[in-house]
Amino acid sequence: MQNQFLLYGANGYTGKLIAKLAATYSLQPILAGRTETSIKPLADELQLAYRIIDLDNKEQLENALSEVKLVLHAAGPYVYTAKQMIQACLQTGVHYIDINGDISVFEMLKKYDVAAKEKNIMVMPGVGFDVVPTDCIALQLKNKMPDATHLKLAFASIGGGLSHGTATTMAGKIGEGGAVRENGKIGRKPLGQKGMWVSFGKKKMFVMTIPWGDISTAYTTTGISNIETYTGIAPKVYRILKFQWAFNWLLRTNFVRNIIRKKIKARPAGPSDEQRQKSSSLVWGETSNASGEKITAWISCLDGYTLTAHSSLLISKKILEGNFKTGYQTPAGCYGENLIMEVPGTKII
Repeated sequence: MQNQFLLYGANGYTGKLIAKLAATYSLQPILAGRTETSIKPLADELQLAYRIIDLDNKEQLENALSEVKLVLHAAGPYVYTAKQMIQACLQTGVHYIDINGDISVFEMLKKYDVAAKEKNIMVMPGVGFDVVPTDCIALQLKNKMPDATHLKLAFASIGGGLSHGTATTMAGKIGEGGAVRENGKIGRKPLGQKGMWVSFGKKKMFVMTIPWGDISTAYTTTGISNIETYTGIAPKVYRILKFQWAFNWLLRTNFVRNIIRKKIKARPAGPSDEQRQKSSSLVWGETSNASGEKITAWISCLDGYTLTAHSSLLISKKILEGNFKTGYQTPAGCYGENLIMEVPGTKII
């Protein structure tokens, strides 16, 4: 069926949002995950087919993929799950997209570009927040300033909270420091090395540097060789984090990370429906060139989780309708700077 695809990780917080919204896009996902107890109740509720798949069971995974043309991979942390899925997609000739935000995973998947072209499939990680809106802003700015040498991207959330998956991924990176792109290459920097106040149109917020996926994706999309990514944070928290370098060795230990993971599991799975409806996201970008000229752009959009559900389904629909480019792609690189405007609730500030 042209409207069918495999949604792996459908039992996760964001996976459930995607599954429940799919009918809005006339799509019919086959829900998939590791255990029947977590997948079957959702499949019964939504009257959708489901599959139980262990990512480490190569035969089981490839058999499931042979039924579809596309997989939307929503089970992180992707540093542990992306490789098995992309290799199975290449073996079966199935398009791969995910909602990842990890620089190392983007860089790993980029290495499969030639293999994906040979199989006539598209590999597009990062089809959710924040990559879709930031990638579109990055391309918009590059189009307006073709000679740009530097790009800064920032996002901030108003209200909301973190899902277990997002928090667990972040916990796995704690103590690792930050990253920027300098002269075309990714370099390690302290987390929060830089902080500044940014005007998101109507609201001014403090942001600090973080090692976000755009360090990889925005470079692929625009070719701009110097990129920094920022996120909103309370100034008092930023001041504390400036001393994190002294504790990184401790934060990287399994003992500390396991304590953090236990605390995450004890919290709600993610923001409630009411919290998401009341929250929103703000995105800012700025390019500059060798002459010191600057161009800035802003957008406001839905909360990160709701936006991810919409944008991942929007892109899934495009692919299933034959609208794709083979090989490794980024959202704006493939679908243009106005892709984000197709997502409900997006406004140019």
